[in-house]
Amino acid sequence: PPPLPLPPAMLISRGPALCTALWRAAPGGLAAFHSSARRCRGARVAVVLSGCGVYDGTEIHEASAVLVHLSRGGAEVQMYAPDVPQMHVIDHSKGQPAEAESRNVLVESARIARGKIASLAKLTTADHDAVIFPGGFGAAKNLSTFAVDGKDCKVNREVERVLKDFHKAGKPIGLCCISPVLAAKVLSGAEVTVGHEEEEGGKWPYAGTAGAIKELGAKHCVKEVTISHVDTKNKVVTTPAFMCETALHHIFDGIGAMVKNVLKLTGK
Repeated sequence: PPPLPLPPAMLISRGPALCTALWRAAPGGLAAFHSSARRCRGARVAVVLSGCGVYDGTEIHEASAVLVHLSRGGAEVQMYAPDVPQMHVIDHSKGQPAEAESRNVLVESARIARGKIASLAKLTTADHDAVIFPGGFGAAKNLSTFAVDGKDCKVNREVERVLKDFHKAGKPIGLCCISPVLAAKVLSGAEVTVGHEEEEGGKWPYAGTAGAIKELGAKHCVKEVTISHVDTKNKVVTTPAFMCETALHHIFDGIGAMVKNVLKLTGK
């Protein structure tokens, strides 16, 4: 940053009036004096949510990790969710369906987005450089029917459109945890990871998903939880996240690797 026009002690003694004058006079205001001030716009990234809560929506820790790493990477973020009913509502304190309840995916996702969210129908490749799908069972229940139908699942129409549009535009797609099944279903021949292919004594409790991914026609790549797999041909980046039973910081690191590679592929 450029040197201050007056010593710091004088700035303090002169008070707010002088600071205001400097703000008006300096190109870019006082932000120009701050070494961390953004000088160029980062990548514009869409984040697609599927509700709020691991068993019937977005896995909240994964969504938070994605947002933290995007923020650290200087990205501009807009969150989206389909405006559709949830498949069902789970009482997370009991792990059982709440039979009398019904909720909307967009409304529930707004909890994570702090209200700053739009319908998935409004998401376009023209407005974004990349798209990321956090995991949680909502990806397999609300964004698709994978939780019920496995390899014969259907993908939400808007989710399918978004995946195909970003793929056609050559813009990167990031997915973590169970959400790589979406790319496996929609993008023929994609390479993805959901971690390991054997349960290994409970460390990888959802290892059977790897077999379903192969049945969908995608290639499954065995990866550790702290890293991501980059399908350079299709610009699809995936990481296992909570497909693995491990410490939270390992999941956070793996999501960070995924986000870093997505941002790298944007070229921004």
